[in-house]
Amino acid sequence: MTKPHEFPHDFKGKVAMITGASSGIGLAVAEAIACYGAHTVFISRSGATAIVSNLNALGQSALSISCDVSDETQVKEAIATILQKYQRIDILINNAAINQVAKIEDISLEDWNKVMATNLTSQFLCCKHIVPIMKQQRHGKIINVSSIAGNFRSKISGIHYVASKAGVIGFTRQLAYELAPFQINVNAICPSQTYTPMLAATLPPEAEQKLIDSIPLGRIASMEEQVNVILFLASQLSSYMTGAIVDVNGGQL
Repeated sequence: MTKPHEFPHDFKGKVAMITGASSGIGLAVAEAIACYGAHTVFISRSGATAIVSNLNALGQSALSISCDVSDETQVKEAIATILQKYQRIDILINNAAINQVAKIEDISLEDWNKVMATNLTSQFLCCKHIVPIMKQQRHGKIINVSSIAGNFRSKISGIHYVASKAGVIGFTRQLAYELAPFQINVNAICPSQTYTPMLAATLPPEAEQKLIDSIPLGRIASMEEQVNVILFLASQLSSYMTGAIVDVNGGQL
């Protein structure tokens, strides 16, 4: 019997790029993968300089790059910086997203475009410019963060958020098909409501208990519970998975 991978050592020497890495699930997964030994690049509009400094002080390899991932020029510049420092990119976690709560008649075209650009176009741009690197390497792991909303619907979010997250699912399946011959794994995670700053900003306190009552497991997910699945998809433990859309939603349908 083949000895299982020792998960804590699975990322040693790997170069991981995480978008939306200054808060929420993105920050939590970036910190975790750095602690597991990866050279970790925190990508966000605001940067994560203080967080990266703390990790470096603890002996972890981390880099912060300020980048608007809906801007192609900035994406290309960020990737060039990573290649200059590390010469490779092994893992891409597309997590950057924004949410807006509004009915369709109250959504402006500007708001629609902003949500689409941040939640979906950003994933296209990052993949477009990283895929050639991974093809040359003949390996890579891409994890796209969708949502329970994209797989079904949302109880609180606007239709533009739901449409963007549904787009991530189709994007993931098609990209997985295109990249399978190059041994590049592309999968997506569909988290349900998770205790993050974004949820806190959009979930009224009076609605929280009603939401909890609708979840079969009887609680809202912690960030760690989402991070663990992303780490699995980024590791060699999921080497025979591609095009998978993984629900992490406490049993919600």
